[in-house]
Amino acid sequence: MKKLLLVVVAFALVFTLSACGDEEKEEALILFQNKVEIDTVLSTYAEDWAEENGVNVEIKTCGGDSCAYGTQILAEFQGDEQPDIFVIEGMGGYLDYEDKILDLTGQAWALNTDLEFAVDGKTYGFPVAVEGWGMAYNEDILTAAGVDPDDLTSQAAYETAFQTIEDYYTAEGDTDSVVLSMAAAAGMTWVTGLHNFNGYLSAGLAYTDSSVIDDVNDGIVDTARFAEYADWVELLFTWGDEDILLVGGYDEQVGKFADGEAAFLHQGNWTDSSYADSDFDMGYAPHAVMATGNDSIFIGAPSFYVINKDSDNIVEAKQFLNDLASTSEGHDYMVNEANMVPAFNSVTLVPATPLSAAVLEWNQAGNAYAWWQNDMPSGFGMDTLGPIYELYAKGVKEAAGGIDKAAFIAQMTAAIEDLG
Repeated sequence: MKKLLLVVVAFALVFTLSACGDEEKEEALILFQNKVEIDTVLSTYAEDWAEENGVNVEIKTCGGDSCAYGTQILAEFQGDEQPDIFVIEGMGGYLDYEDKILDLTGQAWALNTDLEFAVDGKTYGFPVAVEGWGMAYNEDILTAAGVDPDDLTSQAAYETAFQTIEDYYTAEGDTDSVVLSMAAAAGMTWVTGLHNFNGYLSAGLAYTDSSVIDDVNDGIVDTARFAEYADWVELLFTWGDEDILLVGGYDEQVGKFADGEAAFLHQGNWTDSSYADSDFDMGYAPHAVMATGNDSIFIGAPSFYVINKDSDNIVEAKQFLNDLASTSEGHDYMVNEANMVPAFNSVTLVPATPLSAAVLEWNQAGNAYAWWQNDMPSGFGMDTLGPIYELYAKGVKEAAGGIDKAAFIAQMTAAIEDLG
C-alpha cells in the first residue's frame, strides 16, 4: 500500500536490473509499484527471475512521503517507456486507469486465489498480498493489567479495558506508556479516512455484502449505523495519546507500539518490519465499530498488479505474474522475503512476522470483514473525509479549531451525501 511505508525516499526510487548484461536481449519488462518497504526484495526476486528467463527486468518504485504514486504513474504513461505492469488499489484505481488495463481472465493464477480484482465477471488484477488490521495489542501489557483480548468484542468492553490499563500504568508509576497509539493528523488521513472509515463500510456484514459501500457511493448514509460508528471513533480519540493523535506521523505511531510503550495500535500487518527488536507477544482484536457483536478483523487484498494492454511485453508480463503465484521461488519471495500474507491458495508457507501470522490465523478461521474503502471515489477517503477526522480529534482533545461529535457526524454525512 502506498500508505504503508516505513522509509522516506526520493521522488522516485528506480532500480534497473539486467539479467546478465546481454545487450541483444529485448527491451526491459518494467514493473512500476508503490511499496517502498518491498523494493529491495522485489528487485532481488526480479533479478533472479530475469536471469532464469532471459528477460531484462526493471523495477520502479514510487512511494513514501515524497513520491505520490498516483501522480507519477500518469507521468510514466506519458513517457517513452510505459510500465508493462503497474499497481491499482481497488475500484477507484481501476476507474482511473481503465483504458490501460488488460483483461486477464483465464490466467492460471486467477484459479488459485479468491481475491483477484474482477469487474463484470472479468479478471483484471493480480492480488499483491493479503493485508489486514484490527486493534493490534501488546499481549504482555494486557496480561499484566488483567485484560483478556478475547473479551474485546464490544465498545463497552473496550472502554473498560482502556480504563483498566490506564489504572495499571498509574499503579506501576509508568508515565511513558500509553493506552492507544492512534494517529489522525494531516499526513495520516489514510489511517482515518480509509482504514478507520472502512469499519463503517464493512463491520458486522458478510464478506461479500457491499450494501453500505454501495449506499455511500450513491450518497446515502445509514444514520443509526453511523451513530454507533461515531461512538467508536470518539472512544479511540479519547484514549489515543494526544501528541501522536494530533501531530504524530507513521514513525511516531508505530514506534510507540514497537518500543512496548502502547497497549494498542491502530495499524495493520504491514508494520511487521518495525518489530524486529520488539520483545513482547502481539496479536489482533476486532475493532468495536458496532456497539456489540464485533467478531472479525479487516482482511483483503489492498492492491493489485495489472498489465498495460498497450505493452510490447504482454507475454513476459503474464509469465512474471504466473511465476509469482505458482513457483516455490515466488512463494519464498512473498512470505519469507517480503513478509507478506500471500493471496494464493497453493502457498503453504506461514509468515514468521507476528501481525502477518495473526492476520493469517483470523483469515483461516473465517473471521474477516471486507475492504471496501478502495471502492470509494479516488481521493474521497483521504482528501475529503480525513480532514474531518482531524478536526474531530482536535475537538475530543479540546485543541484549537476542533469540532464536537455532532459536527463530526454532520460534516461526514454531508460529504457522503455530496456523492449522490
